[in-house]
Amino acid sequence: MTDQRVAVFEIKRYMVIWRQLEIRDFGEVPARIRGLVRCSGAGKGDQQEYRLDVYFLAPDSPVPAPQVDIANRRGAIFMEIGDIHAFVDILRNEKPIFGHLRGDHPQWTSVTTTNEPVGTGDEDHRPGE
Repeated sequence: MTDQRVAVFEIKRYMVIWRQLEIRDFGEVPARIRGLVRCSGAGKGDQQEYRLDVYFLAPDSPVPAPQVDIANRRGAIFMEIGDIHAFVDILRNEKPIFGHLRGDHPQWTSVTTTNEPVGTGDEDHRPGE
C-alpha cells in the first residue's frame, strides 16, 4: 500500500512564466510573485498527472509555507526570484528529475535529480569516447 501523505512523480514537462508582479494570497500571506515554473509529469506508482508549481518571489515578498494537496496531485513551493535561472538550468540539463509532494512534511516538498557519479557532465557523452 502506498503512503497517501507522499507522492513522487517524474517531471516530464515544465513551463516558465514571467510576471511584472502578481500579488496572490496563500493562506494569509500576500506573496509578491515575479515568476512561476510549473513542473508536471506522471506519478511513479499510479501514472496519473501531478503538478508542482515553483513560485519565484520578489526580494521584498513574504514567503508562504509550502502548499501540498496529495488528493488533487498538486503542490507549490516558494523561492527567491534570484534562484529561477539555476532552477530552470537543472530542468533543462538533468534527467531524470522528480517532484516530491510531501503532505507529511510540506517543507520537504522538492525537486530532485537521481544519485549520479561525481564529474558526470555533457563532455562525458561525446561520440567515440
